[in-house]
Amino acid sequence: MNTPGYPSVRMRRMRRDAFTRNMMRESSLSAANLIWPVFVIEGERRTQSIASMPGVERMSVDLLIERAREAATLGVFGIALFPVIEGVKTPLAEEAYNADGLIARAVKALKAAVPNIAVITDVALDPYTSHGQDGLIDEHDPTRYVMNDETVAVLIKQALSHAAAGADFVAPSDMMDGRIGAIRGALDAAGFFQTKILAYSAKFASSFYGPFRDAVGSSTNLGKSTKETYQLDVANSDEAIRECALDVAEGADMLMVKPGMPYLDILARVKSEFKMPVAVYQVSGEYAMLRAAAANGWLDYDKCLMEALIAFRRAGASAILTYGAVDAARMLSRKN
Repeated sequence: MNTPGYPSVRMRRMRRDAFTRNMMRESSLSAANLIWPVFVIEGERRTQSIASMPGVERMSVDLLIERAREAATLGVFGIALFPVIEGVKTPLAEEAYNADGLIARAVKALKAAVPNIAVITDVALDPYTSHGQDGLIDEHDPTRYVMNDETVAVLIKQALSHAAAGADFVAPSDMMDGRIGAIRGALDAAGFFQTKILAYSAKFASSFYGPFRDAVGSSTNLGKSTKETYQLDVANSDEAIRECALDVAEGADMLMVKPGMPYLDILARVKSEFKMPVAVYQVSGEYAMLRAAAANGWLDYDKCLMEALIAFRRAGASAILTYGAVDAARMLSRKN
């Protein structure tokens, strides 16, 4: 009964049926939007559990290939490789650009076995440094300040070694000034015109990275040190936009916002202002919280994971790095 003063416009009418809800859905999610971050270790038929990241394992390259085939079959866009380096960490991170190192071998193996999935490599030194920082430090400086230009020189070598191995994207995550332009210039000079750069442009000095540092083994080396002299202050939005603008001007093909859920405002601004592909990283702490809450029966992991991924898409993400990428791809395949 429509009484005087009662609304003639009823928003709930279009929410009543599944077919109208589906028709009106403004944001979509597919496996093609997903990037699966993986932790790679030496050896054969090896896995290692990660206590702070339930459901995630470090794995040797042979096992990664098997799982990458499933991810590709499900339509997952890409795999992001992160090395777990054992025994060869040094102050100058020489292992980072070893042409026969773990990441170079992993890239070659993946591209040979699963050519239809993008391979993305992390360009940063923290897995390789004995001090756990993303760059080189002056041992005589009592502040342990990370040196910018000296670090960029090593990052160039690292990016070139990944491109030579066949990486589709190199992803500098270090937040050094000028590294995107320097890497782009070096790639082009070496003939790697088609190697794309996914720039971690808005990477914040977040407390949500803890489980990741456990996974790659840098937390012990880092100790009580922080990365606040190069990663963004968590309170700053305009500074993040300036960082993105610089990376665009220097030749980035795609931008990154990291972490994800606490930085949806940054993601939306970056997409709106630059109108280019933007990735977002649902980082280890975000993922671990979902898993821990689900293990305690406080929420439904599947539903909350999908809701979070849709939120990233709604805010403007073209691609989402999530440790739940294969889980989400399986759920999406069951719906189709």
